[in-house]
Amino acid sequence: MWKKKQTEEPKNKDITRESYLQTVFRRFRRHHLAAVSLVILVSLGGAALLAPVIAPYDPDAIVGSFSGAPNLQFWLGTDQIGRDVFSRLLFAMRISLLVGVMATLISTVIGVVLGLIAGYFGGVADMIIMRFTDMVMSFPYILLVLVAASIFKPGLWNIILILGFVDWPGIARLVRGNVLSLRETNFIKGNIVAGMPLRHILFSEILPNTAAPILVYATSVLALSMLDEAALSFLGMGVQPPTASLGNMLNGAQSLTVLTKQPWLWIPPGLLIVVLVIAINFIGDALRDALDPNSRN
Repeated sequence: MWKKKQTEEPKNKDITRESYLQTVFRRFRRHHLAAVSLVILVSLGGAALLAPVIAPYDPDAIVGSFSGAPNLQFWLGTDQIGRDVFSRLLFAMRISLLVGVMATLISTVIGVVLGLIAGYFGGVADMIIMRFTDMVMSFPYILLVLVAASIFKPGLWNIILILGFVDWPGIARLVRGNVLSLRETNFIKGNIVAGMPLRHILFSEILPNTAAPILVYATSVLALSMLDEAALSFLGMGVQPPTASLGNMLNGAQSLTVLTKQPWLWIPPGLLIVVLVIAINFIGDALRDALDPNSRN
């Protein structure tokens, strides 16, 4: 009898987990804009990953006339030095998504680690971490990014590191707040009394219960990081030519002639930035509702 009960427990646990995932999926599907946004984001992300296969030309190769209009050979025309805009757009989207994802991962790891330490241990560690967090957040965000970008040499990985090390304070405060409330719950106190290792309590008990708000917040960091990369590259402080990014593609469209007579040079990258950021924000809003434990639907 005891053996039978023991073998049935994991099965019941799997059913509970499956039901929770089904509930989250059902709540997410109710947000039609988010569902459409997810399809768009997956499609664009897939196109970016397969850019070397999909792109008809080398993004850095001169293959046509200068500032050629769109035609059957060059779907989105050519830029000022004869490079295929469509090919560059695919590789630019790849770079912009890479910056967004990597910067989000860095800031999330830093924020989660500092938030866990501050929330669980409290005391001096909490005071030092939170005062440092407050100090970072007291600076205007865009000013902090611009100063850091001007100090370090412009480039892909420098921009990723700058954005990753600037975006963590919000996640740290979020995680700390969740840990402070979880630390007082009976199941955490029970683990402490039972003598469970600290890493088990932090990473197997507390962290999984803060994963939902972290995931939701990370979507906003992803969108913000992509916008920041575009802004810095547009100003010449981000990803440097000839490497294509959505920001530095817009950088080449600053003249009045380009704005009025060559819209194929600035509308595609500008529109792509807008679509990507809006899609990520819609997905984040839907995840917030789908993962809300207080939702009754």
